[in-house]
Amino acid sequence: MQEALTRLSLGRTTLVIAHRLATVRDADKIVVMQQGLLVDQGRHEDLIARSGVYADLYNLQFRPAEQTHAAAD
Repeated sequence: MQEALTRLSLGRTTLVIAHRLATVRDADKIVVMQQGLLVDQGRHEDLIARSGVYADLYNLQFRPAEQTHAAAD
């Protein structure tokens, strides 16, 4: 799915609405909305560094899996 979206988006402006952050992680610009309001925007790395809503969602979606893999090693 992600490869197909990337291929179809090349050279185009693409609007993607997603709850799964893996879908938008490589976007040039991510807009974060909460309760209908724009609360943050930027690239994935910048949003993680700001420790806001996006970073909280990222940690909920990805950190437990990363910690589980680290504990198994």
